[in-house]
Formats: sequence, structure tokens, C-alpha cells
Amino acid sequence: MKLSVAGIAVSALVLGGCTIGQSESETEIAAQQFADALTQRNAQAAADLTSDPAAAKAAISQMFDGLAARDATFVVASTDSDAGTFTLDADWTLGAEPEPEPEAESTTTPTAGTTSATPTAETDSAQTWSYTTTGGGKAVAGGGKIPWDPQLLAPGLTADTTLRYTTLAGGSPQVLDAAGRPLMSEQTVTLVNLDPATIADPAGTAAAVAQLVGPVAPTVTAASLQADLAGAQGKTVTAITLRDADFQPIADRLAAIPGVQLVKQTRLLTADKAMTSPTLDGLRELWQQGQDASAGWAVQLVSANGSAERLAGADGTPQPDIATTLDPAIQGAAQAAIADLPQQAAIVALRPSTGAVLAVAQNPAATAQGPIALTGLYPPGSTFKTVTTSAALQSGSVTPDTVLPCPGSANIEGRTIPNDDNFDLGSVPLHTAFARSCNTTMGALAVALPPTALPHAALQFGLGVDYVTPGLTTVTGSVPPADTPAQRVESAIGQGQVTATPFGMALVAASIAKGSTPAPTLVAGMPGVANTTPAPAPPQVTEQLRTMMRETVTAGTATQLADIADLRGKTGTAEVGDAAAHGWFVGIDGDVAFAVFVAGADSSAPAVDAAGRFLRPIQAQIPR
Repeated sequence: MKLSVAGIAVSALVLGGCTIGQSESETEIAAQQFADALTQRNAQAAADLTSDPAAAKAAISQMFDGLAARDATFVVASTDSDAGTFTLDADWTLGAEPEPEPEAESTTTPTAGTTSATPTAETDSAQTWSYTTTGGGKAVAGGGKIPWDPQLLAPGLTADTTLRYTTLAGGSPQVLDAAGRPLMSEQTVTLVNLDPATIADPAGTAAAVAQLVGPVAPTVTAASLQADLAGAQGKTVTAITLRDADFQPIADRLAAIPGVQLVKQTRLLTADKAMTSPTLDGLRELWQQGQDASAGWAVQLVSANGSAERLAGADGTPQPDIATTLDPAIQGAAQAAIADLPQQAAIVALRPSTGAVLAVAQNPAATAQGPIALTGLYPPGSTFKTVTTSAALQSGSVTPDTVLPCPGSANIEGRTIPNDDNFDLGSVPLHTAFARSCNTTMGALAVALPPTALPHAALQFGLGVDYVTPGLTTVTGSVPPADTPAQRVESAIGQGQVTATPFGMALVAASIAKGSTPAPTLVAGMPGVANTTPAPAPPQVTEQLRTMMRETVTAGTATQLADIADLRGKTGTAEVGDAAAHGWFVGIDGDVAFAVFVAGADSSAPAVDAAGRFLRPIQAQIPR
């Protein structure tokens, strides 16, 4: 029988000495009340039924807090009215609520025991813990209080121990680079925290900490720490998080500074401290998902000295290492190429043959704005002429050798289109107009195209396609239909409503290199899945584009890269209202396709120069 909350209060009076007038014994009533109060997680009601309410309430509250159970049920299994004793069956469901659907119920067997019998226990994938306890005595049979014993709650529990639920990692897999070498691993770090409540001299503490950590983190200064403390409103401030190699030489001196608290943690960190990339956050998330899915669990009996005995649980399942496609040498070259640029800058490099993501780099100015290399949308400017030229070639209206006018400026459908510095080539073949980046030629070509021609050609190169890629969150871009001739003129030169990310333009270059769009891949064997898969551009069109991109380097707008053998590319300058124009360069070098973006560069020159700094150090290792 289970009593209502109101019934608990009535029965409490019975235990206080009132006449029962029922067939149930005092032992049965007391046991049922205690079980019901525990099931309802009413620590006070359960504690009031015992001989030591204060101690009982503290232990019961700690049990529920420490186990943080999804569900707990206590049932009276048996009573002995003569002896005044009873047994309780406890069933716990532990761990976080499963997602997206509840886990199937599993059969359980005991893992912890009674106070008077051999302990039994069992766990399962649903994280259940079942056991039996025994309590009571003659006092209960006479209508008195239940003698308080912590083992009423769980086998082995004493006044000096507590219960704790915890997860158990199945191991610590590494994240590997493209060559199978460690890229990221779980490492110990130390948080150097400053507690304002224990700092009598904020200026002195800030100066002492800054002096020690300055060689590791020059941006952490006495002034910055004082400002952090002043704005913390009494809360603890983390001055810096140190890797073990940086922490150990200064550990003792940091510990001696008043107000410094040193807190150990484990984090997934890069093997090379200098490596930074927007891809790392996605890989950490993927790693953590694997850890969560494979984690074991334990109910622990924790002693006053911190030692723990496992009462129930299951070991975690070891997870395999995560093999990525990132190439540290290419990543390092990309980082170095843009590190010193004052503007936001990014480089994305892919392997056209496989779609492997080789490098994603941003400089500090870009990182402050978020993962712009992967999701930042910008007008692509003249790099979009790869798409415009492809659409024109596919229309059949031109060939690479078709002679077309390239005036310094032209009024096309009411929109005046100038070339850069109004250069005028007269009439030239299309391949020359492409290599020299004639806006007027491209605008005139686009006017004659259907409204959907540019969006269709863009999709053939992956631009506008959405991908779900394990470990990688990306956007490629957007090329809406250009319903009016004026809109087609704007779109033809990568302006108007056309937007692209550095990742999206790298994918365009990779598609031209391969002849079809490769599925972007960051984790080996886990390619991205596209929301649409358009047929690729005709092979002869992509071959013609590759030839024109080579001419851009040898005799066009990127001749400063002519020393890089067989490099193919396209420059781009994109206007952004009254602000300085963005600079772009997309390229193909052997089996590496890439995009360089420099915000507010005012021309493509900084992007082209960065491309050179990126490519020259890695020439020897680029597959041909």
C-alpha cells in the first residue's frame, strides 16, 4: 500500500502514539510512509519518521543531490511486525534524459546490498541501479521512530560517506592529421584564477601574475588583469589557462601569490600550440559527442578523504581516434601567409581530387568576428567571373576565342560598369577579357543570359549548395535568379545579391580543378552530404576555364605569381558600399584548390600576395 501526502501526516500521528484501529501494524505503516516519502523526494518527511531527523535529512538530501537521478522508487518488500523490521527495494534511473527518444527498458539485477545480507547489484545501458536495504527494530513495532541508520538509504552508506553519480570516459582518443600524426589530444591545463575576496592588493597581485605569465601570453598585462578584477563584481576571474609545459616552471611562484587559485582541468588541445583554425571547434564537438555516446557511469561511495568505491556502473567503451584530412604544413603556411595582415583575412584550401579539407586559416582580426572562413558571406567580386564565363560558354553564344569589346566603362541596362581604373582593351578574345578581368565584357555577356543561368552555373561548382559535413559547419553562398538585365549585370561581376564564403569560393576552384564538385570532407571516410547534386559543367567548359585561369597568372591580373609553375587563378575586388573593397584570389595549384579573402583590402593585391606567401613554402609537397 502507498499513502498520499496527506496520509503521511495522518500516519505520523499514529506513530506518535494514537490508536491505529486498522489491521496494518506499526511496522508496516512506518515502512510505507518512509518509502513513500523517499519516492516523493521529500527529505524532511522521511527524516521526521526517524530517530535523528537532522542527520537523516542531511543524508537524504545529499543522496538525491549526489545522484541527480531521473527517477527513484522505494517499495516496501517485506515487514516483520514482531521484530519491527522491514526491507526496501530501491530502483534508480540515473544519467541525463536520453535524446531524441527514451532508451528501452532493461532488466536489472542487484549491485549493492542490504545491511544484513550479501550485497547484490547490477547496471545496464539504461543506467539503472537496484538494491535492497533493511531497517527498523523493536521501537518501530511499538509505534516509535525508525532508528536512524544511513544504510536505510543505500548499502554501505555511513555518517562519514556520501553518494555520487559520475560518468566514466571510455578512453581518450586522439584527433589525427592527414598523415596519422597527433593533431589534438586530451591534455591537463591549469586555470589561474583570481579571487577578489581574498586579494588585499589588486594592483600587486595583477602585477605579480602578469610578470609570470607574460612570456607565455604577452597580452595578459597588469593593467588588463586589474580591469578584469574591477569589472568582475566580486566574481572569480580566470587570468589565463596554461598548458602543463607552461605551468610547471612557474607553478610554485603562482601558488604563492595572494588571491591566486590554481584549478586543474583536462581539455582537448592541439599538439602544436601555435595552430589555430575554425575547424578545431567542430572537431572538439565531434570528439565530445563520441565521448558522451561511449561514456560509462558509476555510483560511488565517497569517503571523507575523497577516496571512492564503485557501488554500481558500467565501464565506458573505448573510442577510435578521429582521422582528419588537415595537413599541418599547409595549415601552417596558410596561417603564416595572413598572420600579419591588419584586415580580416582567411584562407581555405581543399584537395580537389577527394574534397579533403587541407587547411582553414584566419588571422586574429578575422577570428574576433567568428568563423568567417567557413560561414562569412561577402560579395565575391571578379572571382565570380569563373561562374559567369562558365554560364556564357555553356550557352553556346561564345567560345574562349570569341572577340568581344572591353571598353573602360559601359552603360549596360542603365548601370554604368567601369573596369578597374577604367582600363580599355578595345576588342579582345574572351580568354583575354577573363585574364585581365574586364567587367564591361562580363556585364554585356550576362545581359543575354536567362535569369537562372548564373544560379545554375554556380550550383555546378558547389556555390549555393548546403552540406552537412561531420566536424564542419559551412555555408557556401547564395546566387539568386537575376530577373532583370540590370540584376544580371551586377551578378556577372560578383556584386548585387551574389554572396560567397571563402569556403564556397575554394569549393568553386576545386570543382573547376576536378571537373565536378567534390564532397567536402574533414574527417576521413565521412564526406559531406549535399542538399542537392546538380550535374557538373561540361568537361570542355571546365577545361577552358582552367586554361583561362592559367592565363590570369601568366599574362593577366596575377602575374606577381607567375613564378609558381602551373598555378591557375582568378583575382577579385568586391565593392561594399562606401567602405574599402574586399580583395579575393582563388586558385588551383596541382591537387590543391584554395581561396584567399582579405576584407577591406581596397584591391585584390593583398590577397594575391598572401596567396604567394601561402604557396611558395609548400610547393614541394603539392601533388601534381
